Amino acid sequence: MKCSLSSRCVGFVSRLRYHPSGAWMFIRPTNPISHRLARMAFILASVAAVIVAASGPLHRFLGLDIEAAIAVFRYGFYAAVAGVALGLATVIPSRPGDRRRGFVAALLAIVIGVAAAWVPVRWFLQAQRLPAINDITTDTTNPPPLVATLQLRRGAANSPAYPAASAPLQKAAFPDIEPLVLPVPPAEAFSRVDRAAMSLGWDIVARAPAEGRLEAIVTSEWFGFRDDIVVRIRAQGTGSRIDIRAKSRIGESDLGGNAERIRAFLARVKAES
Repeated sequence: MKCSLSSRCVGFVSRLRYHPSGAWMFIRPTNPISHRLARMAFILASVAAVIVAASGPLHRFLGLDIEAAIAVFRYGFYAAVAGVALGLATVIPSRPGDRRRGFVAALLAIVIGVAAAWVPVRWFLQAQRLPAINDITTDTTNPPPLVATLQLRRGAANSPAYPAASAPLQKAAFPDIEPLVLPVPPAEAFSRVDRAAMSLGWDIVARAPAEGRLEAIVTSEWFGFRDDIVVRIRAQGTGSRIDIRAKSRIGESDLGGNAERIRAFLARVKAES
């Protein structure tokens, strides 16, 4: 009897290890499979987040072809979805209690995976909701022409010409994109346009006050996409009419970016009044 009790004690202690903090922990969890899968989910979601985040800098700073960069972005999204799915599958089996492990890893996999997939999902939803256009202007009948930026966009995938088919699509999607009329002479209007463009951080490449024209380039922070902008100021009665055009160099759709850019610019010009 005494020998049997001693053997049980030795067997129990052999299944324990001493944790540096002083706590006794079991060497093996009761859920070895879900524990391993939870750790795999965490690693997969973390790698996916790095892939998605790196896709933009790979194109902007290392010159990776845009198609390849988008492919990296897309596969990073797939990995993020897989990490979230695996995390959801293991979060319950690895829940705390009864010597189970892996709950924190599964939870982190879900959080990191969702964060990594958020931008691709948002872009996808915008692409479904908005028309596939990349040339936005306040004057669809006679849009301001690109002059200085025309030379800078050589080799761009998108033609510099304004596509007439974009006009009805723009009016349906962005009915608020309209010319701005100011009760000031063109010279004063040009000064306000110049200040607004500089305050927005645009890279101004041409100032032609006599022609009532200002041109600039805007570069996106993540992928480094470049959009060309031209602003036209004309006299209208005793005031001035301001028209603006923003055109992407690549991409079938700008996902509403140029419309948002024009809205921000017109609001800033109004604030200069």
